[in-house]
Amino acid sequence: MSVNSDKPHLWKQDILNSVEFYNNWFIEFAPQAYQNTRTNTTQQVESALIWTNNLINICPSILRQYPSILQILRMTTAPPIARDRLIGLARVSPNLVKNMEDKQRIPPKMDAILLNNELEEIVGVIIRLIDKDIFPWVEVGVQPNDVELQRASIIVADRLCGALADPIIRNTQEQRQLQSMRIWLEQRDYSYIRGGNRLSFDSMQPGTFAFRVNVPVNLGSTHKQINIPIDAVIMPKSSQPGDLPLLIEAKSAGDFTNPNKRRKEEAVKIAQLKANYGSNIRFVLFLCGYFDSGYLGYEAAEGIDWLWEHRINDLDLFDI
Repeated sequence: MSVNSDKPHLWKQDILNSVEFYNNWFIEFAPQAYQNTRTNTTQQVESALIWTNNLINICPSILRQYPSILQILRMTTAPPIARDRLIGLARVSPNLVKNMEDKQRIPPKMDAILLNNELEEIVGVIIRLIDKDIFPWVEVGVQPNDVELQRASIIVADRLCGALADPIIRNTQEQRQLQSMRIWLEQRDYSYIRGGNRLSFDSMQPGTFAFRVNVPVNLGSTHKQINIPIDAVIMPKSSQPGDLPLLIEAKSAGDFTNPNKRRKEEAVKIAQLKANYGSNIRFVLFLCGYFDSGYLGYEAAEGIDWLWEHRINDLDLFDI
């Protein structure tokens, strides 16, 4: 039995209520989340300037020692360079850039000569495109004063945060969604299990829940195994041996466009889950924000149900 997907007469009002709920949260909390991130990012930029002698000494050895500064260096140029643009301009391996920015490391198996050559190419692009209006001292080779350094650090931090603004807000909202769910469950005597990504989701005890759990699935005839990350996994108190927990994907959106662009992702997940664990496995969405009737209709057609954060008590209707 569905909770919301089979009740389109309720969708319009729920959409309006969800948008209002999200907007109220955004106005109250998003500016502070952004400000906190900008403060931390400014400190990272200041460190990068120290390591590079205020951009006067950008060289492969510095990038090897501090791979994480590459993302910051991309924001010191005019114009700021997107990751894929840097890869194209420098003609370097995407794997090198992704490792440096996402994993803060040099690819461990990369050939040393090739590594040095590609780092030289990256350095050449950065030096050639450094924004001389923000870093005027680089061209003349003199050290900046404190005011110039502070101004430059704030500008680069703003650039970086601007590029990351949507993920910053989305991650903050998702954390708040999970916290709301945790409060609701613990008020009903459910026990939180830590270390969700190392948890075997099908061996949880009744009356427990966990966040960030990997659910393994095999892909078709290839039998290649991958992990599907699930935001919340809840084993109802009434569960019997062999029962599977309720899987919940927390989703928030600040506009109507992006959810519709990515709505197929949930359909792929439920198809993979059912192929591996049977048609009785339950996968639902926990929605907050801008999800229109087109999105809801698509998910309903794929057999996916949902609950709204503004009506979190609907969790009761999923036999929790």
